Amino acid sequence: METKATFTYKGKTYPLSDKQAWEGTPIAQFMTAWTDENSFVTGHTSGSTGTPKEIKLSKKAMVASARLTNQHFNLTEGKSILLCLSTDYIAGKMVVVRAIVGNLRLVVADTKSLPEWEGDIDFAALVPMQVDSLLHHNAKSKMRLLAIGTIIIGGSPLSESLQTELASNGMTSAYTTYGMTETLSHVAVAKITGNGRLNYQALKGIRFATDNRECLVIHAPHIQEGPFITNDVVELKNETSFTWKGRWDNVINSGGIKLFPEKIEKEIAHLINQRYYFLGEKDEHLGTRLVLKIEGDQPGEEELNNLMTAISNCVEKYERPKKIVYMKHFEETRTGKVKRI
Repeated sequence: METKATFTYKGKTYPLSDKQAWEGTPIAQFMTAWTDENSFVTGHTSGSTGTPKEIKLSKKAMVASARLTNQHFNLTEGKSILLCLSTDYIAGKMVVVRAIVGNLRLVVADTKSLPEWEGDIDFAALVPMQVDSLLHHNAKSKMRLLAIGTIIIGGSPLSESLQTELASNGMTSAYTTYGMTETLSHVAVAKITGNGRLNYQALKGIRFATDNRECLVIHAPHIQEGPFITNDVVELKNETSFTWKGRWDNVINSGGIKLFPEKIEKEIAHLINQRYYFLGEKDEHLGTRLVLKIEGDQPGEEELNNLMTAISNCVEKYERPKKIVYMKHFEETRTGKVKRI
């Protein structure tokens, strides 16, 4: 499709329609695929609706998704949008498509934990690690982040401490997103207020339901006729709003009680500085017992006991871990998410 969009890379600006200008830039591979004769580009599913696999992403549906986001966030012609995510994945691909569809100014930065760019940015999609790096690297990086008009944050859960920090620093237009490769990036967004509650609201035309597991079912007719059935357990407020509770895959049935690791992890976030997660371990009495794994060196017995006491004071009785295990390094997926093993 024709576009008036431009892209800026290393201080120079070009029309996004200039194929020669793509060479050697981070958008080259995606733009080559986007402008070929195929009606699709290739992507990989997130695993939210099943085993990850290679899929064909409809260009027509990607355009429709981009228009929904542009409309929701009032991204009109000439506004600037930052690309600091890899176009190997759906989040980065959709940043470029939003620019194409909306005739926006695409500012291309390196895809690293501490992205750098020049000039004002109206809209940016970031992952939590980038938000954390920009907030804490130095005063300049913090000011650059806070000067962005609107930021959306996805890819992995955003900690309550980062939510609070964004809100307390006056970032009034920051949102977390819910979506996956299959839904062509986000289908819902939740405004970050700093109070720890994230109420996801559907983009226009999208409707939600739940199945018998209380997992989210997404109706997005601009993408496909049938529903998307996910493994995300939610509390449905109405057909356009929900709160996220955790992954069905991660639910732990301990003594007949369903425990949601992600929920408990949020409740103890202020107690642990390292990476950590809960998982289930076989137990003769309970069937499965709750175990807390922490990345780092094993502390002394007194410190360990103090941590267990502090956790016990923050959670319900049945949410207290039966054991704490320390690991030198957590295993990660190819996208940098911690493997819960």
